[in-house]
Amino acid sequence: QVQLVESGGGLVQPGGSLRLSCAASGSIFSINTMGWYRQAPGKQRELVARITSSGTTNYAESVKGRFTISRDNAKYTVYLQMNSLKPEDTAVYYCNANVAVVAGRIVRDDYWGPGTQVTVSS
Repeated sequence: QVQLVESGGGLVQPGGSLRLSCAASGSIFSINTMGWYRQAPGKQRELVARITSSGTTNYAESVKGRFTISRDNAKYTVYLQMNSLKPEDTAVYYCNANVAVVAGRIVRDDYWGPGTQVTVSS
């Protein structure tokens, strides 16, 4: 009922920047917290950043000062501006959203995008 689509991933040199976007669509009543997670080969999926509907943010310690999360509530879209990228940022980045869905009644659930590859390499 709800789909998330990420965009903006790619290959970038160390020190470079990328901006990820994730747009939600479907039978959406409202979206609560939205966030970005990443998973590198051989590692657990980890939280990168999240933002509440009111704008409160939270970041992983490893990205503080370099990444910025934001959202456009009218567009059901969340962004992740990534600056000063490092090789260790290389991972598949996933969008997550806690969504209140209208389906006869309101049901809340977490949804995930398919992921977008970010590779930081010279």
